[in-house]
Amino acid sequence: MNNVRTVSDTKRAFYGAHTRPINSIYRRVVEELMVEMHLLSVNVEFRYDPIYSLGVVTTFDRFMQGYEPERDKESIFNALCRSIEGDPQVFRQDADRLQSAAAHTTLSDLTAQLQQPSDATTLASTLQEIAANDKFKYSRLFAIGLYTLLEQMDAELVKDEKRRNDALGQLSQVLHLPSDKMQKDLELFRSNLEKITQAQIVMQDILKADRKKKEERAKAKDAVVTPPSESA
Repeated sequence: MNNVRTVSDTKRAFYGAHTRPINSIYRRVVEELMVEMHLLSVNVEFRYDPIYSLGVVTTFDRFMQGYEPERDKESIFNALCRSIEGDPQVFRQDADRLQSAAAHTTLSDLTAQLQQPSDATTLASTLQEIAANDKFKYSRLFAIGLYTLLEQMDAELVKDEKRRNDALGQLSQVLHLPSDKMQKDLELFRSNLEKITQAQIVMQDILKADRKKKEERAKAKDAVVTPPSESA
């Protein structure tokens, strides 16, 4: 009988791969993403697909924006993927490939291709495979990947709530996905992204003020140690 990996196993693998401490405001983001990826990886109905990988990459890159030290971000991402026995290079390459494909198509073209399998591009073929899978395991990360594809196809569309919701509803129907759940998941994603962006701004302001105080204290100390010479 095979032993299913636990969340503790995944966390142990992560912190074994990335040994440096994680900044406090980002730690929760990293651990929540780790647990989400873990729960999917041990689900018997879950199958890795490039749109899911794009969701993982988008979530990580956007929530970790501004992370310091910058050099640790790659190590953290690699540890996340390896903690669930995934390959970080495959995640990145699949995400880049899909974004590049989406940047060269439109939503109307993609919809047409989904109706005509013989004319399908790589992007449309990926979606057709999902639509044909009766046991496809929907996830929030998949929804985020789909949202990122829409952004690449039409950045203005995703800014317009009605057009965005119409497009997501259209895609969810073609892919046999839970439309209401997907839209709620994406609303929460956008809301959380705004919150962490605000937290990052506050943190940057605090760090800037702290650096300024240190500089002022250092200048005051230098002035005491080296007083100006008296006139003869």
